[in-house]
Amino acid sequence: MDSKTPLVSVVTPFYNTDDYLEECIQSVLRQTYENWEYVLLNNFSTDKSVAIAQKYQALCPGKIRLEHNAEFLSQIANYNQVLRLISTQSKYCKFVQADDWLFPECIESMVELAEQHPSVGIVSAYQLDGENVQLDGLPYPSHEVSGRDTCRQYFVRDKYLFGTPTSLLLRSELVRSRDPFYEEGYAPFEDAHACFELLRRWNFGFVHQVLTFSRRDNDSIIARMRAYAFQSLSRLQFVVVHGRNYLSPQEYEFYLQVAEREYFVYLGECIYKFERKDKDFWKFHRNGLATIGYTLNARLLAKWLPRALVEKIWEGLWGRWDWRNRVSTAPGKAT
Repeated sequence: MDSKTPLVSVVTPFYNTDDYLEECIQSVLRQTYENWEYVLLNNFSTDKSVAIAQKYQALCPGKIRLEHNAEFLSQIANYNQVLRLISTQSKYCKFVQADDWLFPECIESMVELAEQHPSVGIVSAYQLDGENVQLDGLPYPSHEVSGRDTCRQYFVRDKYLFGTPTSLLLRSELVRSRDPFYEEGYAPFEDAHACFELLRRWNFGFVHQVLTFSRRDNDSIIARMRAYAFQSLSRLQFVVVHGRNYLSPQEYEFYLQVAEREYFVYLGECIYKFERKDKDFWKFHRNGLATIGYTLNARLLAKWLPRALVEKIWEGLWGRWDWRNRVSTAPGKAT
C-alpha cells in the first residue's frame, strides 16, 4: 500500500476483556492493509486489559492510541464514544469488538470494494460466527447491492446481512453524520437499526470471503439475553420502525401481522405453559415494546392467549407451524 491509500480508523472499546483483547489487537496488527490508526477505549476495566493495551501502544507509537473514559458508560454509550474519537482524516471506520478478531485481508478487501463503488456506504462479508459461517444469501458476486434491496432481503426472505459491528466497514462520513451513532432504545440490535437507516441513502457492498470472527462462547450481553427470546421482539421492532421504508403498504401490513403473531403467541405460550419468567424478562419485553408504541399489559396478553392455545393444539396434531411458510403468499413478493 502506498501513501495515497485512504486512512482507516479501527476502533475497539473494551471493558474487562483481558481473555480476548490481545488476540483482537494482534489481528489488527496482522492486516495486509497498512494505512490505519487504532483507537482503543478503556471503560474503567479492572482486569489486565489496560496493561495489554498499553503494551501494544508502546510497540506501535503513532499507530495505536489508548483513550480512557471519564466515567463508566453502558456498552452502547461506550461504542458511541469510541466512534467520536476517530480521526477527522479517516475515510473509513472499522469496528472490532474486543472479543472478536479480523482475518489478515479484512481491511484491504473491504476498502478495495468501497473504493471501486463510491455509492457503497457499508461493506460486509462472510462472518465466522463461532464455528459457523454466517451472512450468506447474496449471489456471487454482488459487490454492490442497492440499500433498498439489501433491507428487503431481511423482511421478505429472512436474510440478515449485517452481522455484528465487527462484520462491517463504514464510511467515516456516515459515522460523523450520526451522533449518537447507535441508539440505546434499540438494543441489542442497535447496530442493525443504524444500518437500516443508512441504507435508505447508500448502497451495500459485500465481499465473498470470510473476513471476520465473532465469538459466541463468552459471557456477552447477547448470550445473557438469549433466554429473553429477543429475536422475535427485534423482528417486530424492525418491521414497525423500518418496514414502511422498504415495503409496499400491503407488504408492510402482511409482515407486521406475521411478526406480531410470532412474538405475541410466544408470550402467550409463556403464560399457558406456566413458565417461570422472572421480572427482568417481563421488564425487557415491556421496555422493548414501549420503543415502538405497544403497551405490554394483561389486556394485550389476553388477546393472544387463545391463539397460543390453538398453536399448542395444532403442534400436537400436525407439528409446529413455521410463520415463514406464509412468505410465499405475501403480496408483492420480491423476486
